[in-house]
Amino acid sequence: MAQANRWLILAAMTGSLSMVLTDQTVVAVALPTITDDLHLDASGQTWIVNAYLLAMAAFVAIGGRLGDKLGGVTLFRFGVLVFFLASAACGFAPENAWGEAWMIGFRGVQGIGAALMMPVTGAIVLSVFDKSLAGRAMAVYSGIGQIFLALGPLLGGFLTEFVSWRAVFWLNVPLGVLALVLVSIARPPNFGDRAVPISVRNACLLVIGIAGVILALQQGSVWGWTSPATLCSGAIGAACVAAFVVLSLRFHPPLIDLRMLTQRAFSADLFVAFILRFTILPISLYFAMYLQDILKMGATRAGIAMLPMVAAQVVGSQIGGWTYDRYGVRVPTLLGMMLATASLFYLAFALTELQYGLLVPALVCVGFAFGITISGPGTDALEQEPNEKRNQASGLLLTARQLGGTLGVALVGAVVLGVDPLATRDPVPQAGAEAVAAGVGFVAAVFFIALVVAAIFLPHEKGSPRRKKAGADG
Repeated sequence: MAQANRWLILAAMTGSLSMVLTDQTVVAVALPTITDDLHLDASGQTWIVNAYLLAMAAFVAIGGRLGDKLGGVTLFRFGVLVFFLASAACGFAPENAWGEAWMIGFRGVQGIGAALMMPVTGAIVLSVFDKSLAGRAMAVYSGIGQIFLALGPLLGGFLTEFVSWRAVFWLNVPLGVLALVLVSIARPPNFGDRAVPISVRNACLLVIGIAGVILALQQGSVWGWTSPATLCSGAIGAACVAAFVVLSLRFHPPLIDLRMLTQRAFSADLFVAFILRFTILPISLYFAMYLQDILKMGATRAGIAMLPMVAAQVVGSQIGGWTYDRYGVRVPTLLGMMLATASLFYLAFALTELQYGLLVPALVCVGFAFGITISGPGTDALEQEPNEKRNQASGLLLTARQLGGTLGVALVGAVVLGVDPLATRDPVPQAGAEAVAAGVGFVAAVFFIALVVAAIFLPHEKGSPRRKKAGADG
């Protein structure tokens, strides 16, 4: 494939990933205005965020398998189309009694579109780049995506303040069209096998199982962690997941080859990806609220205040990609996790001082550390598997990330609300700051434990077994 076409493909896949990740945080800043215009109650406000995350988490693993059957490029095109059409529909939500149901419904459809396109994007990138460039290409792909995840509050604040909250959703339309145009020009390989069987029963069990577990995590703090609704949702979800695992081992070929999880290196990569999203998503959300509610910054100024972390992450992601290509996954991952752990503990301290200047060193270090760490585990996980299994591997990787983000938001939220039920809305800024600091301290402690686990299980040798074999064969 021509070199120029490879970079067009990378641009299309990176842009699509950025579009999907931005939608996880961009709506948070626009929610107060959306609530006023659509007359939402507290439950409706929560579900505008949760519907998107729930649908994406429930369907993303199946998206990987559908890519095997229909072809990654075909599924990517369909997913992008569903995503930006649903985004446009969200922007047209009526300001009447139907507005709440309309918005929640199409946010769910958005999540399904994201779940269809995301598993195949990483596999498409790896299919067009040589192994010597895989780390750097995936660093661009993952790093820029995570930057837009962090920039979501800035983008949402700017559009809401100076244009309209509806523009938050309409922006996805030209971005989606551009991604489709780039793919049509570059023509990446479209591997698919229509003969691949898909068990509808197992697919339903997986969707219901993941949805049940995620729903319990999302609503536990609202319903009560020991309430019948939370326990019932979690139990049904866990039972369906268990049934899926048992039946998958009997069905050939399975909907998802769970034997991949028995590979130590692959499972270690998924664990790190889980922990990273467990950390990044709640910090992005709560820090944006801290800046606005406690330091009294406007939405746009709060977004600008997050730029030190974003800029450092850009630099870190490129260094991480180069280091991965040279030394494998272990070196950049452990270095990044060590720096992130120390930086998160400092951030927890600095938050209680109510001075933005004290936060800047922590933001730079945290952003740089995440940048170094973010791409390696995902790239290594996909390189562990041959081409025909990469869509499935990507589906498992993204499921781990979604579960990590959901669990992180739920548990950090529980810690913050446990310290101060009013959280950042407390009229006493110091009390709210201490609550957020407790949440960040909890994340830092979890991250330290994860660092120890990663140090034990990440492979010591340079590169995955498949990369080494490819090098030996060459």
